[in-house]
Order: sequence, then C-alpha cells, then structure tokens
Amino acid sequence: MGRGKIVIRRIDNSTSRQVTFSKRRNGLLKKAKELAILCDAEVGLIIFSSTGKLYEFSNTSMKSVIERYNKTKDERQQLHNPVSELKLWQQEAEILRQQLQDLQENHRQLMGEELCGLGVKDLTNLENQLEISLRGIRMEKEQILKDEIQELTQKGSMIHQENLELYKKVNLIRQENAELYKKAYGTRNANTVNGNTNSPYRFIVSREVHASIHLQLSQPEPHNFETPAGVSNSR
Repeated sequence: MGRGKIVIRRIDNSTSRQVTFSKRRNGLLKKAKELAILCDAEVGLIIFSSTGKLYEFSNTSMKSVIERYNKTKDERQQLHNPVSELKLWQQEAEILRQQLQDLQENHRQLMGEELCGLGVKDLTNLENQLEISLRGIRMEKEQILKDEIQELTQKGSMIHQENLELYKKVNLIRQENAELYKKAYGTRNANTVNGNTNSPYRFIVSREVHASIHLQLSQPEPHNFETPAGVSNSR
C-alpha cells in the first residue's frame, strides 16, 4: 500500500514537531544547494525555528542576496507607481545626457580642442588613444593597398594571358594566309607572305609577345592596262 497523504497542520506534540523540523530543514537546505549548483542560481535561504534559532544558506553572500532582493523589490514597486516610473525614466535620461556630454568632450579633445584644463596624466592618456587610433588606421590603409595591389596583379596576369592567346591566333592566321597564298601562287613565293610580295593583301604582325598587336590590310595596287596597237577607241 502507498503512503497516505499527510495533513499539513501544526503538530501538537513538541517532540514530534522538533523531529519533523530537523528532517524538513535538512531537506530544504539540501534542495537549496542542489538548486544553486544545477541551475547556477543565486540562492539565499533563512530559517528561524520556533525557539528563535537561525539557520541560513547562501551560495554567494547573504548580504548581497538581501541587497539584491531589496533593490528588485523597490524596482517592482516603482513600476506599478506612475510617479516613481516617471522619476526612473528621468534619471535614465539624465544618465544618457551625461554620457553624451562626456563623449562630445572626449571627441573635442581628440580633435585637439579644449586641452587647457588637462593635466600631464590626462594628456598622456589622450596621446596613447591617438597613437592606438593611428596605428589602427595605418593597418587598415595598408590592408586596403595590399588588396588593391593583389587585384591589379591578377588583372595584369589575365591581360598577359589574353595577349598570349591573341598572339597565337595571329600566328595561326599567318599560317593560314601562307597556305592560301601557296595554293594561289605556288610554292615559289610562299615564304614571303609577310614580306614584300606581289600579294595584293598582307598582314603586318609584331613578333613581340608583350607588344601591342597591329593588323594592317593594304589596298591592292592599281594595274595599268595598255590598249593594244591598232585597236580603235571608237565604238
């Protein structure tokens, strides 16, 4: 059979009441320790016996737990009070206003303004801040320049590769031109396609790989046809 439900009421027998208090107190302290360890909670437990004896447990400091409790309790009460809530927001606005003034003053000092009231220690701290800022700016600038140089180097390599490909295509065109000229005029002048030949069309190609490639198409020279003797121009 299961254990019967215990009625929660004051125990009249003083001996039984003391035994129950000791057992449940130890169990409560054990649960508080486990809760603090397992859940990383800040726990504070205070127990007064019927005889006025104090039992307490805190995983941090009982004083800090009580101060935190009082502060949180006051904040909760202020949130439910419109006047207190208004004062709280006014205090928050004043804190933000003061922080803004401090930042503006620090900015003016970094710009070299309003330095009259500063001592040697303040000026030294200001100088250190400027040096740290300049060091960070220089590092960022150097990184940007390195990235730009790397990008330009890659573009230069791509342009050089394209130049080589174009030079190969030009050589292929020259070979095809030589083959066509060979078929048209025979093998006698096949090797003079790009030189001074009788071909009406010729290509002028620079042999330097890194030089610019120029293609020029010359016009065919006009031919003079003499009229045979004895042929009349009349119709």
